[in-house]
Amino acid sequence: MRILIAEDEPKTARYIERGLREEGYAVDLALDGNEALWLAETNPYDALILDIMMPGKDGLSIVRQLRRKSISTPVLFLTARTDIEDRVRGLDAGGDDYLVKPFSMTEVLARVRALLRRSRPEMASTLRVLDLELDLMSHAARRAEQEIELTPREFALLEFLMISSPKPVSKTAITEHVWNQSFDSQTNVVNVYIKYLRDKVDRPGLRPLIHTIRGVGFALRETA
Repeated sequence: MRILIAEDEPKTARYIERGLREEGYAVDLALDGNEALWLAETNPYDALILDIMMPGKDGLSIVRQLRRKSISTPVLFLTARTDIEDRVRGLDAGGDDYLVKPFSMTEVLARVRALLRRSRPEMASTLRVLDLELDLMSHAARRAEQEIELTPREFALLEFLMISSPKPVSKTAITEHVWNQSFDSQTNVVNVYIKYLRDKVDRPGLRPLIHTIRGVGFALRETA
């Protein structure tokens, strides 16, 4: 899952970024409203975390402009203001949730999970392909009733493959959703992480699920 954080206070921005990355999210940062709007219009984010008061365009203006362009990416607003009227303005502008500073990272993560669930009601909390299971709430993985230990990045990659299953996904799509915007798509890291997953998921004696689709990318499904 790829998330944009727009927050002009660097310490707060890095705090949220670190917490999301530790949970396996790919994260892009914008320190002003103009950059945030450009990124949100040009990248396929799964959620936006926007500070309301920023240099350039404010968070409310950004969301109004995105909604006029039919960009429906779910938005969590951040603000230091506690007035009910401010919250109402944020929701009326097209925001989906509202979090008042100061906040805990635990609450940010819970709000992001709720946004993603609401934006994808068809997606269950547990993903399954054959005998492979991925619990999105507990971040647990199992294959043939055996636990699989995954790093946050491996979990994010496996989640993206399972959500896309049985369709193949390209390396470009993987880098957009599993790594952030500064990732160099010419490196070999996607192949390296696919190998890590194969070693853990497609163990000896089990039917291979992770397939290389020549000229396309990778797919997680029962047959190649």
